[in-house]
Amino acid sequence: MAPSIHIDPARHAAPVDPRIYSGFTEHMGRCIYGGLYDPDNAHGLADANGYRTDVLQALKDLNIPIVRYPGGNFVSSYRWQDGIGPKELRPRRPELAWLTEESNQFGTDEFIQWARLLGAEPYICLNMGTGTLEDALAWLEYCNSSANTHYANLRRKNGHPEPYGVKYWSLGNEVWGPWQVGQQTSQDYAKKAFQWAKALRLLDPSIKLISCGETGFADWDRVTLKTLAPVVDFHSIHLYTVSEGNHDVNVMGPAAAEKGIEITKSLIELAKIEGNLTKDITVCFDEWNVWDPVRAPGEKGAEEHYDLSDALAVASWLNVFVRKADVVKIACIAQSVNVISPIITSPTGLFKQTTYYPLQLFASLMQGTALSLHVTSSPNDDDAYTGATVPPFVAALTAHTPPAARLTKWIDASGVLSPDGKEVRVAIVNRHQTKDFSVPIEFGPAANVASNVTVHQVWSADLRDRNGFEGEKVKSVESTLDDWQGMYEVKAHSFQVLVFTLV
Repeated sequence: MAPSIHIDPARHAAPVDPRIYSGFTEHMGRCIYGGLYDPDNAHGLADANGYRTDVLQALKDLNIPIVRYPGGNFVSSYRWQDGIGPKELRPRRPELAWLTEESNQFGTDEFIQWARLLGAEPYICLNMGTGTLEDALAWLEYCNSSANTHYANLRRKNGHPEPYGVKYWSLGNEVWGPWQVGQQTSQDYAKKAFQWAKALRLLDPSIKLISCGETGFADWDRVTLKTLAPVVDFHSIHLYTVSEGNHDVNVMGPAAAEKGIEITKSLIELAKIEGNLTKDITVCFDEWNVWDPVRAPGEKGAEEHYDLSDALAVASWLNVFVRKADVVKIACIAQSVNVISPIITSPTGLFKQTTYYPLQLFASLMQGTALSLHVTSSPNDDDAYTGATVPPFVAALTAHTPPAARLTKWIDASGVLSPDGKEVRVAIVNRHQTKDFSVPIEFGPAANVASNVTVHQVWSADLRDRNGFEGEKVKSVESTLDDWQGMYEVKAHSFQVLVFTLV
């Protein structure tokens, strides 16, 4: 039996939150300097404020609703006060996360102005490493206060009379990690973050707070949620998938994220029951991507050069977020420019990496309401992957379940009902290196679809194909099926979004 996709437009899972297509910028490598900010560009690519206009346009085309800043690991030794005021007076500091130097020529005001030009909401991560609660309150006052107080007046003095109204604030970054300046135990972090949350809400009750989670399947997540559930709105998860030079491992890696989200949902429910809470707490997956630190070391700028295999992995990641739309309300790909990113710049231009195109297709097409889509597989495992995954526990969890229930199927899919209710859009990844599949797409009994189907496909003959300044081998191509009969031929190592019109 070949794999088949079953989808019913009447079976609504949850609204797809546009915030799952959000971004992330960190003071790391060439993300900020030489990426989105390049005031000394000699080729006319920067505006009067130093922002790269080509980068802004490429990111606008991704419809990014939120951008997280300034880290990442960078934030855990960042003194935000260094990055405001006259640029000639800003101090140059040693930077401990990536062992570089920080000029502070780009700071809070520049970031918020850039985010507004992008059309995105700013999301600020607080320094819970070397930073103090007093620093955090000052930063919030600087950004959001309309009072006649010191930091609000300092913002006005710096040329910004109106409050910025920054809505999203996270309580530290990866505080659990041994690489982190100011690493803490889960108990110590939870106690500290609880007090920070109380104080921040006294200053601005309207803000949304995000607790610092781990992977969703760590004990850290259980402990911190138990304490912080009463005072936060979101629980963050971070995970990167690693290819280890193996395509199958690369494209199956997002199964770890899906399992982590499922576990986190249960931990949230447990914390709400134990705390007698009725409010919503959802997942903010605010760092995710394909990243091989051996191939692209962080201390050397983490400039991954992605191939088609990586694009398929990113598409599989995004399928996870659509399928888990009931609990994942924010997700931020790390990062936006140059650093493990969909865009690479030079002084004279940019190119869009292979991963840019699945991001663009999801952000533009996979909006609306997630549907309860199901992919069946054959009982003899021909259509399900049984090899290694990273982290390896996902393989162990799925090895003894029926293929139809596995997270590691060769055909991976998600589906949405468009916002106007007139289209069903199905995102399909064939993760198999060499095998094509003839896939029946079966709609619910009350659904009728037109015979003309629009197809947006990302594919290339070689999984190793990459894009570069010399040209793009991997991009999205639009075509039309004029007489669709219920079967779709899915090429090996391909990604596509099929747009069906309901009649």
